[in-house]
Amino acid sequence: MIKVNFKKEIGGTMDQAIEKTSQALMAEGFGVLTRIDFHLKVKEKLGHDMQPLVILGACNPKLAYDAFLCNSDVTGLLPCNAVVRKIDSGKISIEIAKASVVMGLLADDKLSEMAAAADKRLQRVVENI
Repeated sequence: MIKVNFKKEIGGTMDQAIEKTSQALMAEGFGVLTRIDFHLKVKEKLGHDMQPLVILGACNPKLAYDAFLCNSDVTGLLPCNAVVRKIDSGKISIEIAKASVVMGLLADDKLSEMAAAADKRLQRVVENI
């Protein structure tokens, strides 16, 4: 089975985990473009309760632009998703999609090289949370 995410479990609250994740992303040149409170949308649209889960759409403008210049089809795969998910009381999972797995869908060797470099940054993000 292919591991599609860099993953780490931490203690704390959702707000603390979101802040730590955002700061770690920023340290590697990524900004948070979007925030989806998935659990609230599920409740609103379907009436189902679930543990809090927030998806942060993160982007490193330089990496994204370089990838676009390499293969404009990449825009359908942006931004990178960072998931902050409550597992249990005081236990949070941080999951960031591996760029190499996502970009591998385009079967472009140059883009795959670029994605491998992005993976190194994303792995550091998770390690620094």
